[in-house]
Amino acid sequence: MSGNPFKAALAAKQAQVGLWLSMADPYLAEVSATAGFDWLLIDGEHAPNDLRSTLAALQAVAPYRSQPVVRAVAGEVPLIKQLLDIGAQNLLIPMVDTVEQARALVQAVRYPPNGIRGVGSAVGRASRWSQRADYLQVADDEVCLLVQAETVTALKNLEAICDVQGIDGVFIGPADLSASLGHRGNPGHPEVQAAIEGAITRIVKSGKAAGILTSDAKLAGRYLELGATFVATGVDVLLYASAARKLAAEYGLGAAVAKPGAAY
Repeated sequence: MSGNPFKAALAAKQAQVGLWLSMADPYLAEVSATAGFDWLLIDGEHAPNDLRSTLAALQAVAPYRSQPVVRAVAGEVPLIKQLLDIGAQNLLIPMVDTVEQARALVQAVRYPPNGIRGVGSAVGRASRWSQRADYLQVADDEVCLLVQAETVTALKNLEAICDVQGIDGVFIGPADLSASLGHRGNPGHPEVQAAIEGAITRIVKSGKAAGILTSDAKLAGRYLELGATFVATGVDVLLYASAARKLAAEYGLGAAVAKPGAAY
């Protein structure tokens, strides 16, 4: 299938509500896809995913309406090439602090002469193994490139990063940002929340899509009100952990049910 519905929705400023997939299991990815979220984040940074498990997750959710977004472990050119070749259209790259990093990432997701992406799509899932004869002509436009701003340095450079042509959206990482601001493990701290709200406002003003992750429904609503376009509202492994512990507690088993991790 050609085109990129997720990228089109962000460009049209249509709010997209998502779920974080950290289980690193395609079966659970498909279960999550049946829930009807607009997008699903396949996490390669803090979940034990590799290239093959990411591919399996992409295949598992493909029949459903939920659009997959793949977070790379880092913004490395060879890895980005592999992720694109296995059919990831939407990439989220962590720890982007400078305009130079943002420009380099745009180069990484585009074919020459517009970029440096290696040409090998003929044998890849991205082109449906050459069934999409026009793939090389449309691939650059179909990629949705999202970068994470999650440090004090990134916030200082936010407008410059947003101004880079080819960056489709900027995602605020609340856990790392709270640590960078000196409030590690406390993203709810007033200083962190002020920084997040200010960043969302600045991203939206730039014309780019703003994104964030929170399992606090009230906060999610607030971020959407501010104009955030792609908001993840939970993490699969934490949802399961909470439900399993609650069930055990009903029978007097296990430890006391703890609150979700402060990072989310």
